[in-house]
Amino acid sequence: MRDVAPAPSSEYASSLTRSREAELVGAATRLFRERGFHATSMQDLAEALSMNRGSLYHYIDSKDDLLWTIVTVALDRLRERVAPALTQDAPAAVRVRAGIAAHLAFAAANGDELSLVQIELRSLSTERRRAVIDRRDAYEALWRGAIEDAIAEGALRMADVRLAGIAILSACNWFTQWYRPDGRLTVEQIADAFGRLYLCDPSEGRPTDARANSSREERA
Repeated sequence: MRDVAPAPSSEYASSLTRSREAELVGAATRLFRERGFHATSMQDLAEALSMNRGSLYHYIDSKDDLLWTIVTVALDRLRERVAPALTQDAPAAVRVRAGIAAHLAFAAANGDELSLVQIELRSLSTERRRAVIDRRDAYEALWRGAIEDAIAEGALRMADVRLAGIAILSACNWFTQWYRPDGRLTVEQIADAFGRLYLCDPSEGRPTDARANSSREERA
């Protein structure tokens, strides 16, 4: 892309220097989510913006560049939003709860972009797909650190780091598929419910490690 500001949604608009580029990325985000990347043509994008197809190439080199911009910026800004919550100087339970709240708040405002990360990753070239996976892995590593600490403190209901990470991030990532702004619960209420689902109440005591129990039973 030719200096297209990486801003797939209205939340990013203030960072753009050229409004036409913002409109292009925004239209691509919406159409890719509604129709799918492969089913959206350059002509579709041009019509959505009331432009001639040839004029699009003043802003981009290819449709692939649009998808690349959308998903990489979404992941980078998600990490920027959530990392302070997960790495703050606080008990692990507080960090995990804050991470859930930050992730869901970002997802509520940028649902189309994060949905494309989930459903259109396969549409990128092998090299670009690997780069997105690396970004995703770096983000998930932040969660593993907080989850490990939460388990060590006895604050998490599950005692398996990998399983807990899959459970929490699956719930947070799938949120974009069913959340509605006019729904019964607010983002804050959903984040609180997720926190109570995965984190122990202090009065419940330390969770039991099922693997340790199984080992003890085998020796008995």
